[in-house]
Amino acid sequence: MTLTGPTSQTFISQRLRLNYLDWGNRGKPPLVLVHGGRDHARSWDWVAEELRDDWHVVAMDHRGHGDSDWVSDGNYQVNDMVYDLAQLVHQLGVGPVTIVSHSMGGNVSLRYAGTFPEMVTKIVAIEGLGPSPKRQAEMREKSYPERMAEWIGQKRKASGRSPRKYESIEAAFARMIEENSYLTEEQARHLTIHGVNRNEDGTYSWKFDPHLNVWHIEDIADEFLHQTWAAITAPTLLLYGADSWASNPQGDGRLDHFSNAKVIEFENAGHWLHHDQFERFMATIRDFL
Repeated sequence: MTLTGPTSQTFISQRLRLNYLDWGNRGKPPLVLVHGGRDHARSWDWVAEELRDDWHVVAMDHRGHGDSDWVSDGNYQVNDMVYDLAQLVHQLGVGPVTIVSHSMGGNVSLRYAGTFPEMVTKIVAIEGLGPSPKRQAEMREKSYPERMAEWIGQKRKASGRSPRKYESIEAAFARMIEENSYLTEEQARHLTIHGVNRNEDGTYSWKFDPHLNVWHIEDIADEFLHQTWAAITAPTLLLYGADSWASNPQGDGRLDHFSNAKVIEFENAGHWLHHDQFERFMATIRDFL
């Protein structure tokens, strides 16, 4: 990968200063890349480089991620992130936009597409539907008060937890490889370099807020989420890795809530299939877009 590099820009959303990368070509059709949880905008660099000649590519850092501000109370809500995405598109002054998204970013982007269907031309979501119906049923076997008590305990622990420190870039790099064995050494090193800050004592810590490890027990009622998916009018491509923990919506019933969606499953790929099977991923989205 040979990069001339994007420019780093900021915008304000709900009093937070959020970061995004702009790859230029403003006269071209706008393409917004939306990363997943505990990730960052630079994880899209390979995709952006491939598409930058034909698109005006923008990649955002979610609140609490990358070079964007952390929230002061440590509480991250998906709907606040939907607002952030809406604010980015609004401030860019472009649209409708095409969106390629991953995981948590897919959850955010699909909600945006259902809330503002006129603002989205096409949307790709890599494993972005959240917990499967089976997983939700398992979580809900415990009563709401029990789960709420557990959440308070987890948040209390998180409030006293400092970001993990690594003695060197190599130590952080090793952790990245451990997290996703599909990554090449080049990919893992790139993601690590752009995913850490150096602390005053010379150690390194991941940029994301540790509070992102604890999510709210219930985010939105199932019926409201299904209504939002059903409101999407843009052609929708849902991608899944055959070796991922995520449940394929074609088999668990969630695809039925979409009016214009197609599912493609990638063999020999996990949750980060856009890294695991990059060439196939690029061919797939080029054909779709």
